[in-house]
Amino acid sequence: MKKTIFMVVLVMLLTTACQKDFIEILPVDTVTVDLLYKTDKDYQDAVIGIYGIFQAQYANMYYFGDIRGDDVWDELVKGTAGAVDNFTLANDDGLLISTWRNYYKAITRANTLLERINTADAALVSNKNRHIGEAEFLRALAYFDLVRIFGDVPMVTKTLSIEDSYKTPREKVDKIYDEVIIKDLLDAESKLPEKYAGVDVGRATKGAARALLGKVYLTRKDFTKAEAKLQEVTTMGYALLPNWADLWDYTKNEHHSEYIYDIEYEQGLGTLGSIYTNRFTPKVTSMIAFYGIAGSVDDQNTPHQVLFDLFEAKDKRKDLTASRGYTDATGKFIPLLVSSNNMSAYTRKYIVKITTANDSPANWKVIRYADVLLMLAEAMNENGKTAQALPYLNQIRTRAGLDALPTDITQTELRNQIVLERRRELAFEGHRWFDLVRTGQALNVMQKYGMKPHHVVFPIPLAQIQLINNPAIFPQNPGYN
Repeated sequence: MKKTIFMVVLVMLLTTACQKDFIEILPVDTVTVDLLYKTDKDYQDAVIGIYGIFQAQYANMYYFGDIRGDDVWDELVKGTAGAVDNFTLANDDGLLISTWRNYYKAITRANTLLERINTADAALVSNKNRHIGEAEFLRALAYFDLVRIFGDVPMVTKTLSIEDSYKTPREKVDKIYDEVIIKDLLDAESKLPEKYAGVDVGRATKGAARALLGKVYLTRKDFTKAEAKLQEVTTMGYALLPNWADLWDYTKNEHHSEYIYDIEYEQGLGTLGSIYTNRFTPKVTSMIAFYGIAGSVDDQNTPHQVLFDLFEAKDKRKDLTASRGYTDATGKFIPLLVSSNNMSAYTRKYIVKITTANDSPANWKVIRYADVLLMLAEAMNENGKTAQALPYLNQIRTRAGLDALPTDITQTELRNQIVLERRRELAFEGHRWFDLVRTGQALNVMQKYGMKPHHVVFPIPLAQIQLINNPAIFPQNPGYN
């Protein structure tokens, strides 16, 4: 599927003709759009156009999921990353407007496809159900991210005229969950295949829809439905990789038994590689040369001391997750030389040799099987099934080289251990901040770093507030005016 994403460029050219800041508005009566939606391949290419927007958007997901939390920080206190880290992000920051635009571009393209495919000739569109399922999955993911980042947002499920776009209000989060996110994921689950072959590997699957729906239920504290849905995922053939480090070895097949859904990137196809390797590498000349990283590096996403302190000495994840140096070809450990120009630590999860700047093969793991096991353990524990939940957590611990937790553990103790294990297992994968918010612990943990109660969501981009210019239907989030 990675190698087919080059079609996104063509799709973007065909589908983008008239755009407002509020959302991307497609001129549905134009010849180019009418010509686009005819054959099965047309719809497949249109779906690829939605996937492509997520490639751009997830280049910045670490700001929201990692830097905002306590395990990662912007050590050099610079620019947008520093402002996200210390809760001083202005409502006109470019990160916010690009995030808003990206998600609504994806939503608009999904809406257009879903509208047009309803009347498509089934004889010409042989994979009709699959195309619908993929578009619904991606629309649900876009809205899930939007409400977790911004709170109430406009709920747009059909193509809009320019006039209507100015009248569309922000809707309550619960309504968006009920009427779009959950509905889309349930339908996507019924339509998507369990697996793909050949170039289609990497597309959203039935397992991806189920896993994301389980996360949605968990976020809403519907632990009964979360447990049931996540339990279904465990019956689908997924399994933890025996060696945790293989998750981050980009010379091996990334579509393995633990893979559920990634944002896919491909090295060597122009602009389809990821930025993570360059973005997260310290400006240390000897280390850059040792790893073979081309282009400039950005000194971002620094592991905080609190993250180092979480790991036991025997934890197999410890040194790869967070390091203060590198081991050279002779086996000698070379510590980072800390100065005002580079950070003192980094994660090795995204380190890989690249010959062109910002052309890394490293994917962003939206959800993998270890996450499912930890969420299932959490849901079961909250449902009073502590003894039954424990084995799922112990699978994660055992692979990491840690001792299994005892069977007489209490519900409170297991709850705390699940939080700890999520931090160790999923660091730098965009989970920590959202975990803090959904469990109600964000202010308690982050207040000492500058958080105030209103910071549980980010500000609505100022450009959107000014464009609609109607606080009755489109107010700014409290605390950001």
